[in-house]
Amino acid sequence: MKTASTVAPFCLRLMACVGLVLWLTGCASMRVDWGTRIGHYTYDQAVTDMGPPDKQAKLNDGTVVAEWLVDHGYTYAYSNPGPYGPFYPSYVSTYTAPSRYMRLTFGPDGQLTAWKRFYK
Repeated sequence: MKTASTVAPFCLRLMACVGLVLWLTGCASMRVDWGTRIGHYTYDQAVTDMGPPDKQAKLNDGTVVAEWLVDHGYTYAYSNPGPYGPFYPSYVSTYTAPSRYMRLTFGPDGQLTAWKRFYK
């Protein structure tokens, strides 16, 4: 016969495993297939999903071109000491990553007609 003291550790381990699985699946993100959204995705849905665009232009024919900033670019610099220690010249290495943008084009009917990812 099992007592409460032997059941409690098993339940705690089971709850910890279930919590870990839920946490890991919650962190996984789905990549959007923009090609399948053409003709079925509206400007209002884009604003709801990604917030207001950073840039937007409305053309004479009613087409709306909007750009969203996906990731900010950054520059990383670090110094490497020279071969003879801190008393001699060193050199600086830099790495620059550009900002990532998403451009969505919506037709006069408000439906997605084209999309493009680009870097600035």
